[in-house]
Amino acid sequence: MVVSNYLLLEEPIRMATILEPSRPSFFPAMTKIVGTLGPNSRSVEVISGCLKAGMSVARFDFSFGDAKFHQDTLENLSMAIKATQKLCGVMLDTLGPELLLVNKSEHPIALKEDSFVILTPDQDKQASSDLLPINFSGLSKAVKKGDDIFIGQYLFTGNETTSVWMEVSEVKGEDVVCLIKNSATLAGPLYTLHVAGIHIDLPTLTDKDKEVISTWGVRNKIDFLSLSYARRAEDVRHAREFLSGLGDLSQTQIFAKIENVEGLDNFDEILQEADGIILARGNLGIDLPPEKVFLYQKEAIHKCNVAGKPAVVTRVVDSMTDNLRPTRAEATDVANAVLDGSDAILLGAETLRGLYPVETISTVGKICAEAEKAYNQDLYFKKAVKHVGEPMTHLESIASSAVRAAIKVKASIIICFTSSGRAARLIAKYRPTMPVLSVVIPRLKTNQLSWTFSGAFEARQSLIVRGLFPMLADPRHPAEFSSSTNESVLKVALDHGKASGVIKPHDRVVVCQKVGDASVVKIIELED
Repeated sequence: MVVSNYLLLEEPIRMATILEPSRPSFFPAMTKIVGTLGPNSRSVEVISGCLKAGMSVARFDFSFGDAKFHQDTLENLSMAIKATQKLCGVMLDTLGPELLLVNKSEHPIALKEDSFVILTPDQDKQASSDLLPINFSGLSKAVKKGDDIFIGQYLFTGNETTSVWMEVSEVKGEDVVCLIKNSATLAGPLYTLHVAGIHIDLPTLTDKDKEVISTWGVRNKIDFLSLSYARRAEDVRHAREFLSGLGDLSQTQIFAKIENVEGLDNFDEILQEADGIILARGNLGIDLPPEKVFLYQKEAIHKCNVAGKPAVVTRVVDSMTDNLRPTRAEATDVANAVLDGSDAILLGAETLRGLYPVETISTVGKICAEAEKAYNQDLYFKKAVKHVGEPMTHLESIASSAVRAAIKVKASIIICFTSSGRAARLIAKYRPTMPVLSVVIPRLKTNQLSWTFSGAFEARQSLIVRGLFPMLADPRHPAEFSSSTNESVLKVALDHGKASGVIKPHDRVVVCQKVGDASVVKIIELED
């Protein structure tokens, strides 16, 4: 057996077996897919297609479009969820301290290599080939001669004719004169500006972000907040404080989006505070030398895995924005993200304004499913247990035991009863080879005026964790089981598994549950 990191290749493998078609399964892949909904993916029909193809979290990017645009899209998502019977989480992506080029006329701007252009904070001026107005007055203080600046509709990847690489030539008062390094035409309504390796003195959660979260976010009870440009642990704490004052949003999970070297430098502290990490490789790929990007990805995902927090990777199939098939390098990139241990793949422009949103999700899902077959779970499990060390906490011990038992008896599924979702996430942390069905038992809460059930947040928040598939139990079942309610909930879960084709007669199932104060792991062998 050849073991390369977490890659498992059985020897000897016949090359012909690679060509055998994959077996269809109810869960297209264990790795989750976050799709960004926008102009090309906001009809009920397209969103339904995305859900069927494997999207489990919908991302709403507030760096474009107004609240009404996103609200209409979200209402279509709700209709698509009802029509397809597929659960879907909602992620709000903040604008953050993003630097934007202001092009009021929206006419294309042609920029020629080796010519000069002035970046000015005077937004009343008209954008042209010689002058580009931007939304930040502090740029001239932040940059110096020789610094790199990138501008593009979806940022620079190196060979696009739609984005431009410039070098600061001189600073004149508040204006910055730049030498253009490649010819390009800036077309479209939105251009982002990124300065490599420079601290931009703007708050991470802007006033505009706060307004959007406290109106649109509260109204729609968002499951995830993607915190753009998280640079310090303080940024996450500040966002958490803000959310905790907004009723239901105190349950919203915060995913820190690491987009520059500053965030990378403070990664460990940010990871401690955040609920998950988004590796925003678009901006990061500009801030880091290209040869360092893979190393950052592997190390960051490893740290997330060890902490049991979801790692989400972006910018994997850029070319599918305009094409029906990914490049060979992109297909390999998706597989490597899975082998590195990522929980989810985030699609941005590919589904937002791409021509083939449904096909992109389907293609990425198929690549993830193939990579999962080659994932060396055995090696990963041993390393995870070793890292946790001894003595283990009660919950860690139960979670690792459930996964070990499921692998030993070749169980087809692990069923975990949970009310907070924590036990199920811990089981998923050990990356079992079979799906984990997280049966969320709602808890009844009261504020002396009305009754509410918790559980929906916890169920949807597991939709971004690799291998975890949620199901909401009937609220009439109490969280602390007696043996009779226990059996009826289990029956519902098993019936769900059978109906979806995950569980067949004579299969073994591992069940993890709480009985009174004790946690129990048991193995069930199903009859006909």
